[in-house]
Amino acid sequence: QVQLVESGGGLVQAGGSLRLSCAASGGTFTTYIMGWFRQAPGKEREFVGDITRSGASTNYADSVKGRFTISRDNAKNTVYLQMNNLKPEDTAVYYCAARLWLFNTYPYWGQGTQVTVSS
Repeated sequence: QVQLVESGGGLVQAGGSLRLSCAASGGTFTTYIMGWFRQAPGKEREFVGDITRSGASTNYADSVKGRFTISRDNAKNTVYLQMNNLKPEDTAVYYCAARLWLFNTYPYWGQGTQVTVSS
């Protein structure tokens, strides 16, 4: 069973950038599709994007397309979320998650990291 730990959140002004990291342990990292999700206060958790096991393909929500980039370093068991041109509406707790390629749901989640974008 894989354990996930996010880091890199913080406070940033609108238009700024942050890079989140998610370190995985306890499993074979290359067997997992990795996803990023976020949850703003009073809102449901939403999908941000995901990346295939090899890192060759990514998929993004329309709200972040062109501003956010997901990458992974399989040698370091780490997935990243590079966030550029941040907007106040990006303020949320960001979670990474893992799923085996056979399944459509994410059973493994990190604890989340807070991202706050000031206007």
